[in-house]
Amino acid sequence: MAAGAHVRECTARQLRKQYFSAWRTLCCMNSNSSLLTQEPPLKDFTEDVRRNVSICWYRTKLPPGVLKELHAKSDVKAAVQTLGYLMFLLVPAAGAIWCFNYGPWWGCLLLLFMYGVVSSFLINAVHELGHGTVFKTKILNDVFCHLFAFLGWINHELFASSHIRHHRYTLHPPDDLEVTLPIRLIVWNALKDGIINPRHPIWAIRNTWRIAKGDFRGEWELTLYPESDAASRWIPVRWARAMLIGHAGVLLVSLYFGQWIIPILVSGNGIFGSILFFFCNNTQHVGLQDNTADFRMCCRTFYLNPLARFLYWQMNYHIEHHMYAAVPCYHLHRLHNLIKHDLPPTPNGLIAVWTEIIAILKKQEKDPTYQHVPQLPSTAAPAMQRRSARRAMVADA
Repeated sequence: MAAGAHVRECTARQLRKQYFSAWRTLCCMNSNSSLLTQEPPLKDFTEDVRRNVSICWYRTKLPPGVLKELHAKSDVKAAVQTLGYLMFLLVPAAGAIWCFNYGPWWGCLLLLFMYGVVSSFLINAVHELGHGTVFKTKILNDVFCHLFAFLGWINHELFASSHIRHHRYTLHPPDDLEVTLPIRLIVWNALKDGIINPRHPIWAIRNTWRIAKGDFRGEWELTLYPESDAASRWIPVRWARAMLIGHAGVLLVSLYFGQWIIPILVSGNGIFGSILFFFCNNTQHVGLQDNTADFRMCCRTFYLNPLARFLYWQMNYHIEHHMYAAVPCYHLHRLHNLIKHDLPPTPNGLIAVWTEIIAILKKQEKDPTYQHVPQLPSTAAPAMQRRSARRAMVADA
Protein backbone atom coordinates (compact mmCIF):
# COMPACT_ATOMS: atom_id res chain seq x y z
CA MET A 1 0.00 0.00 0.00
CA ALA A 2 1.37 3.44 -0.88
CA ALA A 3 2.30 5.72 2.00
CA GLY A 4 -0.34 8.33 1.14
CA ALA A 5 -3.12 5.77 0.93
CA HIS A 6 -1.96 4.25 4.20
CA VAL A 7 -2.16 7.63 5.95
CA ARG A 8 -5.67 8.28 4.59
CA GLU A 9 -6.84 4.82 5.67
CA CYS A 10 -5.36 5.24 9.15
CA THR A 11 -6.76 8.75 9.53
CA ALA A 12 -10.26 7.55 8.66
CA ARG A 13 -9.93 4.68 11.12
CA GLN A 14 -8.76 7.01 13.87
CA LEU A 15 -11.62 9.46 13.19
CA ARG A 16 -14.12 6.61 13.52
CA LYS A 17 -12.41 5.67 16.78
CA GLN A 18 -12.67 9.29 17.91
CA TYR A 19 -16.42 9.34 17.24
CA PHE A 20 -17.19 6.11 19.07
CA SER A 21 -14.88 7.04 21.96
CA ALA A 22 -16.74 10.34 22.36
CA TRP A 23 -20.07 8.49 22.31
CA ARG A 24 -18.92 6.07 25.03
CA THR A 25 -17.70 8.98 27.15
CA LEU A 26 -21.06 10.76 26.90
CA CYS A 27 -22.87 7.56 27.88
CA CYS A 28 -20.59 7.03 30.87
CA MET A 29 -21.04 10.62 32.06
CA ASN A 30 -24.72 9.94 32.65
CA SER A 31 -24.00 7.05 34.99
CA ASN A 32 -20.68 7.98 36.60
CA SER A 33 -19.51 11.57 36.55
CA SER A 34 -16.36 10.64 38.51
CA LEU A 35 -14.82 9.48 35.22
CA LEU A 36 -14.12 13.14 34.52
CA THR A 37 -11.84 13.51 37.54
CA GLN A 38 -10.36 10.05 38.15
CA GLU A 39 -7.46 8.79 36.04
CA PRO A 40 -7.28 4.99 35.74
CA PRO A 41 -4.41 3.18 37.49
CA LEU A 42 -1.15 3.14 35.51
CA LYS A 43 -1.29 -0.53 34.59
CA ASP A 44 -4.82 -0.23 33.22
CA PHE A 45 -4.55 2.59 30.74
CA THR A 46 -2.73 3.36 27.55
CA GLU A 47 -1.06 6.55 26.45
CA ASP A 48 -4.23 7.42 24.51
CA VAL A 49 -5.77 8.34 27.86
CA ARG A 50 -2.83 10.38 29.13
CA ARG A 51 -1.96 11.98 25.77
CA ASN A 52 -4.81 12.16 23.30
CA VAL A 53 -2.60 11.17 20.38
CA SER A 54 -2.15 7.98 18.38
CA ILE A 55 0.38 7.09 15.69
CA CYS A 56 -0.80 5.12 12.69
CA TRP A 57 2.17 2.84 12.02
CA TYR A 58 2.95 1.33 8.65
CA ARG A 59 2.96 -2.48 8.76
CA THR A 60 3.79 -4.85 5.93
CA LYS A 61 0.74 -6.80 4.83
CA LEU A 62 0.75 -10.53 5.56
CA PRO A 63 -1.18 -13.33 3.80
CA PRO A 64 -4.60 -14.10 5.34
CA GLY A 65 -4.37 -16.31 8.41
CA VAL A 66 -0.59 -16.06 8.72
CA LEU A 67 -0.59 -13.46 11.48
CA LYS A 68 -2.78 -15.70 13.64
CA GLU A 69 -0.23 -18.51 13.20
CA LEU A 70 2.64 -16.17 14.07
CA HIS A 71 0.85 -14.95 17.19
CA ALA A 72 0.32 -18.50 18.47
CA LYS A 73 2.29 -19.11 21.68
CA SER A 74 3.79 -22.50 22.48
CA ASP A 75 4.90 -23.72 25.90
CA VAL A 76 7.21 -26.22 24.18
CA LYS A 77 9.00 -23.62 22.04
CA ALA A 78 9.06 -21.28 25.04
CA ALA A 79 10.67 -23.98 27.18
CA VAL A 80 13.37 -24.56 24.57
CA GLN A 81 14.21 -20.84 24.56
CA THR A 82 13.85 -20.17 28.29
CA LEU A 83 15.26 -23.37 29.77
CA GLY A 84 17.96 -23.40 27.11
CA TYR A 85 19.01 -19.91 28.12
CA LEU A 86 18.88 -20.92 31.79
CA MET A 87 21.14 -23.89 30.99
CA PHE A 88 23.67 -21.55 29.36
CA LEU A 89 23.66 -19.63 32.65
CA LEU A 90 23.88 -22.62 34.99
CA VAL A 91 26.64 -24.61 33.27
CA PRO A 92 29.40 -21.96 33.49
CA ALA A 93 28.12 -20.91 36.94
CA ALA A 94 28.41 -24.47 38.24
CA GLY A 95 31.83 -24.80 36.63
CA ALA A 96 33.01 -21.56 38.24
CA ILE A 97 31.88 -22.77 41.68
CA TRP A 98 33.71 -26.08 41.14
CA CYS A 99 36.92 -24.35 40.07
CA PHE A 100 36.65 -21.92 42.98
CA ASN A 101 36.68 -24.86 45.40
CA TYR A 102 38.97 -27.31 43.59
CA GLY A 103 40.88 -25.26 41.01
CA PRO A 104 42.39 -24.23 38.77
CA TRP A 105 41.96 -20.52 39.50
CA TRP A 106 42.31 -19.57 35.84
CA GLY A 107 39.43 -21.94 35.05
CA CYS A 108 37.27 -20.03 37.53
CA LEU A 109 38.07 -16.72 35.80
CA LEU A 110 37.37 -18.17 32.36
CA LEU A 111 34.03 -19.60 33.45
CA LEU A 112 33.08 -16.34 35.19
CA PHE A 113 33.69 -14.55 31.89
CA MET A 114 31.58 -17.10 30.01
CA TYR A 115 28.81 -16.68 32.57
CA GLY A 116 29.05 -12.91 32.14
CA VAL A 117 28.65 -13.17 28.38
CA VAL A 118 25.36 -15.05 28.86
CA SER A 119 24.04 -13.10 31.86
CA SER A 120 24.50 -9.80 30.03
CA PHE A 121 21.45 -10.78 27.97
CA LEU A 122 19.19 -11.09 31.04
CA ILE A 123 17.51 -7.81 30.10
CA ASN A 124 16.48 -9.35 26.77
CA ALA A 125 14.99 -12.34 28.58
CA VAL A 126 13.06 -10.00 30.90
CA HIS A 127 11.98 -7.94 27.89
CA GLU A 128 10.50 -10.91 26.04
CA LEU A 129 8.89 -12.55 29.07
CA GLY A 130 7.54 -9.16 30.12
CA HIS A 131 5.76 -8.89 26.78
CA GLY A 132 3.88 -12.03 27.84
CA THR A 133 4.42 -13.60 24.42
CA VAL A 134 6.86 -16.41 25.25
CA PHE A 135 4.84 -19.01 27.17
CA LYS A 136 1.23 -19.80 26.44
CA THR A 137 0.79 -20.41 30.19
CA LYS A 138 0.80 -16.91 31.66
CA ILE A 139 2.19 -17.81 35.07
CA LEU A 140 5.34 -19.24 33.45
CA ASN A 141 6.03 -15.89 31.80
CA ASP A 142 5.70 -14.24 35.21
CA VAL A 143 7.85 -16.77 37.10
CA PHE A 144 10.80 -16.65 34.71
CA CYS A 145 10.48 -12.89 34.26
CA HIS A 146 10.87 -12.43 38.03
CA LEU A 147 13.77 -14.91 38.18
CA PHE A 148 15.78 -13.27 35.40
CA ALA A 149 14.93 -9.78 36.66
CA PHE A 150 16.28 -10.70 40.10
CA LEU A 151 19.53 -12.07 38.69
CA GLY A 152 20.03 -8.98 36.54
CA TRP A 153 19.09 -6.29 39.10
CA ILE A 154 16.31 -5.32 36.66
CA ASN A 155 13.21 -3.51 37.88
CA HIS A 156 10.89 -5.19 35.42
CA GLU A 157 7.90 -3.20 36.70
CA LEU A 158 9.50 0.12 35.85
CA PHE A 159 10.82 -1.28 32.58
CA ALA A 160 7.37 -2.54 31.58
CA SER A 161 5.77 0.87 32.12
CA SER A 162 8.47 2.46 29.99
CA HIS A 163 8.46 -0.20 27.31
CA ILE A 164 4.71 -0.01 26.67
CA ARG A 165 5.23 3.58 25.63
CA HIS A 166 8.38 2.76 23.68
CA HIS A 167 6.37 0.42 21.47
CA ARG A 168 3.35 2.68 21.14
CA TYR A 169 5.41 5.82 20.40
CA THR A 170 8.75 4.48 19.17
CA LEU A 171 11.22 7.39 18.90
CA HIS A 172 8.48 10.03 19.15
CA PRO A 173 9.60 12.31 21.99
CA PRO A 174 8.30 13.26 24.47
CA ASP A 175 5.97 10.24 24.40
CA ASP A 176 8.92 7.83 24.13
CA LEU A 177 11.98 8.77 26.14
CA GLU A 178 13.17 5.19 26.66
CA VAL A 179 15.27 5.69 23.54
CA THR A 180 16.11 9.17 22.28
CA LEU A 181 18.16 10.17 19.27
CA PRO A 182 20.93 10.83 18.56
CA ILE A 183 22.54 7.97 20.50
CA ARG A 184 26.19 8.64 21.35
CA LEU A 185 28.30 5.49 21.52
CA ILE A 186 31.96 5.31 22.54
CA VAL A 187 33.14 2.01 21.11
CA TRP A 188 36.46 2.12 23.00
CA ASN A 189 34.64 2.22 26.35
CA ALA A 190 32.57 -0.76 25.22
CA LEU A 191 35.71 -2.72 24.42
CA LYS A 192 37.23 -1.84 27.79
CA ASP A 193 34.17 -2.28 30.00
CA GLY A 194 32.98 -5.26 27.98
CA ILE A 195 35.81 -7.37 29.37
CA ILE A 196 35.58 -6.35 33.02
CA ASN A 197 33.48 -3.59 34.58
CA PRO A 198 33.41 -3.70 38.40
CA ARG A 199 31.43 -0.43 38.48
CA HIS A 200 28.29 -1.98 36.97
CA PRO A 201 26.94 -3.82 40.06
CA ILE A 202 27.69 -0.73 42.16
CA TRP A 203 25.54 1.33 39.81
CA ALA A 204 22.82 -1.36 39.86
CA ILE A 205 22.71 -1.47 43.67
CA ARG A 206 22.62 2.32 43.98
CA ASN A 207 19.84 2.58 41.41
CA THR A 208 17.82 -0.16 43.12
CA TRP A 209 18.32 1.50 46.50
CA ARG A 210 17.09 4.80 45.06
CA ILE A 211 13.89 3.24 43.70
CA ALA A 212 13.40 1.29 46.94
CA LYS A 213 13.26 4.65 48.75
CA GLY A 214 10.65 5.91 46.30
CA ASP A 215 13.12 8.38 44.80
CA PHE A 216 12.05 8.77 41.17
CA ARG A 217 14.17 11.14 39.09
CA GLY A 218 14.38 12.56 35.61
CA GLU A 219 11.71 13.54 33.13
CA TRP A 220 10.93 9.99 32.01
CA GLU A 221 10.61 8.37 35.44
CA LEU A 222 8.47 11.26 36.65
CA THR A 223 6.26 10.92 33.57
CA LEU A 224 5.80 7.20 34.17
CA TYR A 225 5.34 7.59 37.92
CA PRO A 226 4.18 11.10 38.83
CA GLU A 227 4.54 12.15 42.44
CA SER A 228 0.77 12.42 42.76
CA ASP A 229 0.30 8.72 41.96
CA ALA A 230 1.61 6.96 45.06
CA ALA A 231 -0.27 3.74 44.27
CA SER A 232 1.51 3.18 40.97
CA ARG A 233 4.90 4.05 42.49
CA TRP A 234 4.51 1.32 45.09
CA ILE A 235 4.76 -1.39 42.41
CA PRO A 236 8.41 -0.78 41.36
CA VAL A 237 9.32 0.26 44.92
CA ARG A 238 8.13 -3.11 46.24
CA TRP A 239 10.20 -5.03 43.68
CA ALA A 240 13.30 -2.93 44.36
CA ARG A 241 13.02 -3.73 48.07
CA ALA A 242 12.51 -7.42 47.33
CA MET A 243 15.69 -7.45 45.23
CA LEU A 244 17.73 -5.76 47.95
CA ILE A 245 16.49 -8.20 50.62
CA GLY A 246 17.02 -11.21 48.34
CA HIS A 247 20.55 -10.29 47.31
CA ALA A 248 21.47 -9.44 50.91
CA GLY A 249 20.26 -12.90 51.92
CA VAL A 250 22.35 -14.56 49.19
CA LEU A 251 25.41 -12.60 50.37
CA LEU A 252 25.01 -13.52 54.04
CA VAL A 253 24.38 -17.22 53.44
CA SER A 254 27.23 -17.50 50.95
CA LEU A 255 29.74 -15.79 53.23
CA TYR A 256 28.65 -17.99 56.14
CA PHE A 257 29.58 -21.06 54.09
CA GLY A 258 32.72 -19.44 52.67
CA GLN A 259 31.39 -19.43 49.10
CA TRP A 260 31.91 -15.79 48.10
CA ILE A 261 31.93 -16.88 44.45
CA ILE A 262 28.13 -17.26 44.64
CA PRO A 263 27.35 -13.55 45.28
CA ILE A 264 29.62 -12.70 42.34
CA LEU A 265 27.51 -14.96 40.14
CA VAL A 266 24.09 -14.09 41.55
CA SER A 267 24.56 -10.40 42.32
CA GLY A 268 27.52 -9.39 40.15
CA ASN A 269 25.86 -9.43 36.75
CA GLY A 270 27.64 -7.00 34.44
CA ILE A 271 31.13 -7.35 35.91
CA PHE A 272 32.40 -9.69 33.21
CA GLY A 273 31.82 -10.29 29.53
CA SER A 274 29.21 -7.75 28.41
CA ILE A 275 31.03 -7.06 25.14
CA LEU A 276 28.82 -9.28 22.95
CA PHE A 277 25.68 -7.78 24.49
CA PHE A 278 26.91 -4.26 23.71
CA PHE A 279 27.49 -5.00 20.05
CA CYS A 280 24.15 -6.80 19.71
CA ASN A 281 21.83 -4.58 21.72
CA ASN A 282 23.10 -1.18 20.59
CA THR A 283 22.19 -1.85 16.97
CA GLN A 284 18.45 -1.43 17.47
CA HIS A 285 17.86 2.27 16.77
CA VAL A 286 21.23 4.03 16.64
CA GLY A 287 21.66 6.50 13.78
CA LEU A 288 18.15 6.05 12.42
CA GLN A 289 15.14 8.38 12.20
CA ASP A 290 12.83 9.68 14.88
CA ASN A 291 9.31 11.06 14.40
CA THR A 292 8.47 8.59 11.66
CA ALA A 293 5.53 6.18 11.50
CA ASP A 294 7.60 3.60 9.62
CA PHE A 295 9.45 1.00 11.70
CA ARG A 296 11.69 0.31 8.71
CA MET A 297 13.11 3.81 9.14
CA CYS A 298 13.57 3.78 12.93
CA CYS A 299 14.54 0.16 13.72
CA ARG A 300 17.31 -2.09 12.42
CA THR A 301 17.32 -5.79 11.56
CA PHE A 302 20.53 -7.78 11.00
CA TYR A 303 21.55 -11.41 10.78
CA LEU A 304 23.34 -13.24 13.60
CA ASN A 305 24.70 -16.74 13.97
CA PRO A 306 22.23 -19.13 15.67
CA LEU A 307 23.98 -19.12 19.07
CA ALA A 308 24.20 -15.34 19.40
CA ARG A 309 20.65 -15.02 18.10
CA PHE A 310 19.50 -17.46 20.80
CA LEU A 311 21.25 -15.56 23.60
CA TYR A 312 19.83 -12.30 22.23
CA TRP A 313 16.31 -13.74 22.25
CA GLN A 314 15.98 -13.11 18.49
CA MET A 315 16.02 -9.32 18.97
CA ASN A 316 18.27 -8.90 15.94
CA TYR A 317 14.92 -9.01 14.08
CA HIS A 318 14.06 -5.64 15.54
CA ILE A 319 11.99 -4.17 12.73
CA GLU A 320 9.84 -7.28 12.85
CA HIS A 321 9.54 -7.11 16.64
CA HIS A 322 8.28 -3.53 16.55
CA MET A 323 6.05 -4.03 13.53
CA TYR A 324 4.28 -7.02 15.12
CA ALA A 325 5.10 -6.86 18.84
CA ALA A 326 2.73 -9.70 19.81
CA VAL A 327 4.68 -12.25 17.75
CA PRO A 328 6.75 -14.51 20.06
CA CYS A 329 10.51 -14.25 19.66
CA TYR A 330 10.77 -17.80 18.31
CA HIS A 331 8.54 -16.84 15.34
CA LEU A 332 10.44 -13.69 14.35
CA HIS A 333 12.72 -15.56 11.95
CA ARG A 334 9.69 -16.80 10.02
CA LEU A 335 8.13 -13.33 10.10
CA HIS A 336 11.34 -11.89 8.69
CA ASN A 337 11.29 -14.31 5.77
CA LEU A 338 7.68 -13.35 5.02
CA ILE A 339 8.28 -9.60 4.90
CA LYS A 340 11.96 -9.19 3.95
CA HIS A 341 10.92 -8.09 0.44
CA ASP A 342 9.54 -4.96 2.11
CA LEU A 343 12.56 -4.28 4.35
CA PRO A 344 15.91 -2.53 3.86
CA PRO A 345 18.85 -4.82 2.95
CA THR A 346 19.77 -6.89 6.01
CA PRO A 347 23.44 -6.70 7.14
CA ASN A 348 24.94 -10.15 7.59
CA GLY A 349 26.63 -10.34 10.98
CA LEU A 350 28.03 -7.96 13.57
CA ILE A 351 30.94 -6.75 11.44
CA ALA A 352 28.63 -5.77 8.59
CA VAL A 353 26.08 -4.01 10.80
CA TRP A 354 28.72 -2.12 12.78
CA THR A 355 30.49 -1.05 9.61
CA GLU A 356 27.20 0.58 8.66
CA ILE A 357 26.64 2.08 12.12
CA ILE A 358 30.16 3.50 12.46
CA ALA A 359 29.82 5.21 9.07
CA ILE A 360 26.58 6.82 10.29
CA LEU A 361 28.17 7.89 13.60
CA LYS A 362 31.04 9.55 11.73
CA LYS A 363 28.54 11.54 9.67
CA GLN A 364 26.74 12.56 12.87
CA GLU A 365 30.02 13.82 14.35
CA LYS A 366 30.26 16.28 11.45
CA ASP A 367 26.52 17.00 11.32
CA PRO A 368 24.65 16.31 14.60
CA THR A 369 21.30 16.68 12.79
CA TYR A 370 22.05 13.85 10.34
CA GLN A 371 19.76 10.82 10.48
CA HIS A 372 20.28 7.82 8.25
CA VAL A 373 17.51 6.97 5.78
CA PRO A 374 17.63 3.21 5.03
CA GLN A 375 17.29 2.39 1.35
CA LEU A 376 14.37 0.16 0.45
CA PRO A 377 14.41 -2.37 -2.41
CA SER A 378 12.23 -1.97 -5.49
CA THR A 379 9.88 -4.64 -4.09
CA ALA A 380 9.10 -2.53 -0.99
CA ALA A 381 6.33 -0.04 -0.38
CA PRO A 382 7.58 3.56 -0.24
CA ALA A 383 8.77 4.76 3.14
CA MET A 384 6.45 6.84 5.27
CA GLN A 385 7.87 10.35 5.24
CA ARG A 386 8.45 12.03 8.58
CA ARG A 387 5.93 14.76 7.75
CA SER A 388 3.40 12.03 6.87
CA ALA A 389 3.96 10.54 10.30
CA ARG A 390 2.99 13.83 11.91
CA ARG A 391 -0.16 14.01 9.80
CA ALA A 392 -1.03 10.48 10.89
CA MET A 393 -1.20 11.57 14.53
CA VAL A 394 -4.81 12.45 15.24
CA ALA A 395 -6.61 13.30 18.45
CA ASP A 396 -8.80 10.75 20.19
CA ALA A 397 -11.75 11.90 22.28
